[in-house]
Amino acid sequence: MFVVSAAAPADETDPTARLGLVIAKRFAPLATTRNAIKRVLREAFRHQRPGLPARDYVVRLHSRVTPATLTALKRAVRSEADALFGRISK
Repeated sequence: MFVVSAAAPADETDPTARLGLVIAKRFAPLATTRNAIKRVLREAFRHQRPGLPARDYVVRLHSRVTPATLTALKRAVRSEADALFGRISK
Protein backbone atom coordinates (compact mmCIF):
# COMPACT_ATOMS: atom_id res chain seq x y z
CA MET A 1 0.00 0.00 0.00
CA PHE A 2 2.93 2.35 0.73
CA VAL A 3 6.34 3.26 -0.68
CA VAL A 4 9.07 4.61 1.60
CA SER A 5 11.89 6.79 0.30
CA ALA A 6 14.86 7.81 2.42
CA ALA A 7 17.37 10.60 1.98
CA ALA A 8 20.25 11.93 4.01
CA PRO A 9 19.05 14.53 6.50
CA ALA A 10 19.47 18.15 5.42
CA ASP A 11 20.01 19.27 9.01
CA GLU A 12 23.16 17.66 10.45
CA THR A 13 22.71 19.30 13.88
CA ASP A 14 19.72 17.11 14.80
CA PRO A 15 20.66 13.44 14.20
CA THR A 16 17.17 11.93 14.37
CA ALA A 17 14.83 10.35 11.88
CA ARG A 18 12.17 12.63 10.39
CA LEU A 19 8.94 11.76 8.60
CA GLY A 20 7.15 13.20 5.59
CA LEU A 21 3.80 11.98 4.29
CA VAL A 22 2.24 12.10 0.83
CA ILE A 23 -1.34 10.85 0.88
CA ALA A 24 -2.85 11.71 -2.50
CA LYS A 25 -6.52 12.49 -2.90
CA ARG A 26 -6.73 10.25 -5.98
CA PHE A 27 -5.84 7.19 -3.87
CA ALA A 28 -7.91 8.15 -0.80
CA PRO A 29 -10.77 10.44 -1.90
CA LEU A 30 -12.29 11.05 1.55
CA ALA A 31 -10.59 13.49 3.90
CA THR A 32 -11.44 11.32 6.90
CA THR A 33 -9.63 8.42 5.28
CA ARG A 34 -6.54 10.50 4.48
CA ASN A 35 -6.42 11.95 7.99
CA ALA A 36 -6.81 8.53 9.62
CA ILE A 37 -3.97 7.14 7.50
CA LYS A 38 -1.71 10.04 8.45
CA ARG A 39 -2.50 9.70 12.17
CA VAL A 40 -1.71 6.00 12.17
CA LEU A 41 1.51 6.46 10.17
CA ARG A 42 2.73 9.19 12.52
CA GLU A 43 2.03 7.04 15.56
CA ALA A 44 3.81 4.02 14.07
CA PHE A 45 6.77 6.24 13.23
CA ARG A 46 6.91 7.62 16.79
CA HIS A 47 7.18 4.10 18.18
CA GLN A 48 9.90 3.02 15.72
CA ARG A 49 11.85 6.32 15.65
CA PRO A 50 14.55 5.45 18.23
CA GLY A 51 15.62 2.40 16.22
CA LEU A 52 15.67 4.09 12.80
CA PRO A 53 18.81 5.53 11.19
CA ALA A 54 18.97 9.34 11.15
CA ARG A 55 17.44 10.05 7.75
CA ASP A 56 14.48 11.86 6.25
CA TYR A 57 11.77 9.33 5.37
CA VAL A 58 8.90 10.03 2.99
CA VAL A 59 5.97 7.62 3.06
CA ARG A 60 3.78 7.77 -0.02
CA LEU A 61 0.43 6.08 -0.54
CA HIS A 62 0.99 3.96 -3.64
CA SER A 63 -2.36 2.31 -4.32
CA ARG A 64 -6.02 3.09 -4.01
CA VAL A 65 -7.56 2.44 -0.60
CA THR A 66 -10.20 -0.27 -0.72
CA PRO A 67 -13.57 0.53 0.87
CA ALA A 68 -13.52 -0.60 4.49
CA THR A 69 -14.44 0.65 7.92
CA LEU A 70 -12.03 3.11 9.51
CA THR A 71 -11.15 0.55 12.17
CA ALA A 72 -10.18 -2.06 9.58
CA LEU A 73 -8.27 0.56 7.57
CA LYS A 74 -6.33 1.70 10.65
CA ARG A 75 -5.39 -1.88 11.51
CA ALA A 76 -4.19 -2.56 7.96
CA VAL A 77 -2.19 0.67 7.81
CA ARG A 78 -0.61 0.06 11.21
CA SER A 79 0.46 -3.48 10.38
CA GLU A 80 2.00 -2.39 7.09
CA ALA A 81 3.68 0.65 8.66
CA ASP A 82 5.17 -1.47 11.45
CA ALA A 83 6.48 -3.92 8.86
CA LEU A 84 8.01 -1.14 6.72
CA PHE A 85 9.69 0.66 9.60
CA GLY A 86 10.79 -2.66 11.07
CA ARG A 87 12.61 -3.55 7.85
CA ILE A 88 14.28 -0.14 7.78
CA SER A 89 15.52 -0.42 11.37
CA LYS A 90 17.35 -3.71 10.68
